[in-house]
Amino acid sequence: MWSRRNLLAGIAGAVATGTLGGCGFRPLYGRSGVGADLSDTLSQVEIGPVRNTTSDGRDLARVGQQLHNALLDGLSPRGPRGEQIYRLDVTLNEGISSLAVQKSADATRADLSLTSSFTLLDLRTGQHLYTGNSRAVSSFNILNSEFATLMAEKGARDRAIRHLGDDIRLKIAIFLKTHPDKR
Repeated sequence: MWSRRNLLAGIAGAVATGTLGGCGFRPLYGRSGVGADLSDTLSQVEIGPVRNTTSDGRDLARVGQQLHNALLDGLSPRGPRGEQIYRLDVTLNEGISSLAVQKSADATRADLSLTSSFTLLDLRTGQHLYTGNSRAVSSFNILNSEFATLMAEKGARDRAIRHLGDDIRLKIAIFLKTHPDKR
């Protein structure tokens, strides 16, 4: 038996769906009438080695590898499909800044910041299609135990890498969806 609340909720859902279609809303990963599915197109993006830069001389090779893997998981979770027609080049930079400082001048909290610049290239023409920047900030506690602080920093870095990878994937997906002539 239909209650009045369920009936009204169903009507509201139908109206909302109808108005979204009327305003030009198209789902990002949905199939369009022409061309391939966006997830197929994203799986044709080759990810180049992530270049790492740091101001204090630390080696970020592992962080670059983690971002590379996060991008692989986000762009082609089922592996590449077909010929690779795009290449994504990424440069990564990391910084850590102290936030909370006690009277003894010891920091108790820090922000880990990852910034990246990236370029999407068309491998067929060599043309730069899209250039963008992305930034992720994650905080962690600085504790009395050095090991605990290192683990907190590692957790913050892992969160920032996931966020950065998701943001880059979303920007690339939006670009390719809004520029179907580039596919």
